[in-house]
Amino acid sequence: MAQACRLSASEERAIYDFHENETEDPGYRKFLSKLTEPLLESLEPGMAGLDFGCGPGPALAGMLTEAGMAMSLYDPFFHDSAQALEREYDFLTCTEVVEHLHQPAQVFRQMDGLLKPGGWLGVMTCFQTDDARFANWHYRRDPTHVVFYREHTLAVIADQLGWELVVPRKDVALFRKAGTRKAH
Repeated sequence: MAQACRLSASEERAIYDFHENETEDPGYRKFLSKLTEPLLESLEPGMAGLDFGCGPGPALAGMLTEAGMAMSLYDPFFHDSAQALEREYDFLTCTEVVEHLHQPAQVFRQMDGLLKPGGWLGVMTCFQTDDARFANWHYRRDPTHVVFYREHTLAVIADQLGWELVVPRKDVALFRKAGTRKAH
C-alpha cells in the first residue's frame, strides 16, 4: 500500500481494539491450529518461542504454552517489550501479522536475528493468489493490511535469508533457519 494511503498508528490501533480474538473462543483456537498443528510437529516441549505480533489477547501463545512451550510476547501496540527482542528463540510465530508490516524486509531480517540456528518461524497470512479478483478481495479491504504475499514471494524471502520454506497447508508458511540447534 502506498505510504500516503496508510493509517496513522493511532488509527491502526483503534481498528485492532475492535478485534474480538478471545483466548478461549473455540472457533478462534481452531483457526490458530492451522499454524500450531504443523509447527508443533517440528518442536520439542520446553522450547522457547516468541509470539511476534501477539495482539491484546495472545491466544496462540496460550495454546503453545499448553503444549509445553516457554512463550514470550511481543506486539508494538499491546506488548511492546524491548526485552523480548533482545534474545534468541527456538521458534517464532507470526499469525495474521506480516500483512501489517510497513517495512517487511526489515522485519523479516529482524526475525532472522531472533531465531537460533535451526529455529523455526511459523507465519499465517492469507496468500494472494488471483490478480483478477484482487480489487474485491476481502483481505485487501482491511485498511491495516498494507502488503500481501504469494507463496512464491515467501520462497524469495526464504532464499534471501538462507531459510528453508515448507507450506504445510493453505495460508501457512514454516521457515527454518539454517544451522543446527544445540541441545538444551
